[in-house]
Amino acid sequence: MSLIVQKFGGTSVGDVERILNVARRVVATKEAGHRVAVVVSAMAGETNHLVDLARAIGGDAPDPREYDALVSTGEQKTIALLSMAIQKLGHKAQSFTGAQMGMRTDRSYTRARIERIDAERLHTVLNQGMIAVLAGFQGVDDEGNITTLGRGGSDTSAVAVAAALQADVCEIYTDVDGVYTCDPRVVPAARKVHRLSYDEMLEMASLGAKVLQIRSVKFAKRYGVPIHVRSSFSDVEGTWVTREEDVMEQLVVSGVTFNRSEAKINIRGVKDVPGVAAELFTPLSDAGVVVDMIIQNVGQDGTTDMTFTVPESDFVRAMTLTKEVANKLGAAEVLGNDSIVKVSVVGLGMKDHAGVAARMFRCLAKEGINLQLISTSEIKISVVVDAKYCELAVRALHAEFCEDGAAEPSVEN
Repeated sequence: MSLIVQKFGGTSVGDVERILNVARRVVATKEAGHRVAVVVSAMAGETNHLVDLARAIGGDAPDPREYDALVSTGEQKTIALLSMAIQKLGHKAQSFTGAQMGMRTDRSYTRARIERIDAERLHTVLNQGMIAVLAGFQGVDDEGNITTLGRGGSDTSAVAVAAALQADVCEIYTDVDGVYTCDPRVVPAARKVHRLSYDEMLEMASLGAKVLQIRSVKFAKRYGVPIHVRSSFSDVEGTWVTREEDVMEQLVVSGVTFNRSEAKINIRGVKDVPGVAAELFTPLSDAGVVVDMIIQNVGQDGTTDMTFTVPESDFVRAMTLTKEVANKLGAAEVLGNDSIVKVSVVGLGMKDHAGVAARMFRCLAKEGINLQLISTSEIKISVVVDAKYCELAVRALHAEFCEDGAAEPSVEN
């Protein structure tokens, strides 16, 4: 008898009929002979409504402890309704809030980190033949304060529960039927990928693919939890995210991603001496600004130029901080551009094939697309281009690497 953890997001439990549909799917899994724990999000729109209420009373910065206490109630509504729906279908079910299931976190309100799960109570319920219905997105610190895990927290909750229970698989149900080679809304020819490694999924999630939350994939990799991404509305097999050795068909490029939510900052004419980079990036780090790609060019006159990218939401703040540092360093000027997009190709097979970068650059050059920044890792290549070229670049690269007839590189390392 296998143990399966299932997770359903807000769209999947958006109204009573969809909650009943989830209950039927959960019961079918139980009747197939499996033990089942179900993690659910708040109903679609519920968390946004609660956030609006918090801001109506507390302004743009409501008390974080009370904010978490409020927004966590959305999941409490869902777990109670789903438990009732499962009971209506003739099966025993019991709901658990984050505190009741033993989800222990640190005290970082609104973005708490999971520290451990005291899973003894869940094991007892599952061993009694009941279905455990669990609130995602939330936990409790060691003093009993309710905490929330931040964006995508229900995915992270589900994988953490699967790890604590040593489940055979964590099924993430969503409104799409798997992970695609690219966003089908941009590339109609995109196709579903059968298997991805944890590292591939991490790269794709960090580079713009929004099917899985990055923290959940990190948890899965750390504890070896297989993830099955599949549709809430059909029974078709989705995408498995698993260990690298379990990915039999290692495509050179598994997917093409893009991220429109980045901005570029360029600081020119900085003295090329030790410690300059630390002086520039320390204030950004202290302010919580995440710096992504960094390029440094050394000039012939004893100065250097630095270019880096930040989240678009932090662009104004990062420009202000950079200009302050630039004045102290005597830099020539600071330029910013928030009309960029980062386009990437990702694939395990890039480890064993040379020439992928050259092929990518030729493809984009053929379309008349200039590259502003380039960044690479073992299994991905990212470039920054003007935002107006986003769809053109993505479609050209997908046709080059992921569609039928795309040739493999002829040279291997």
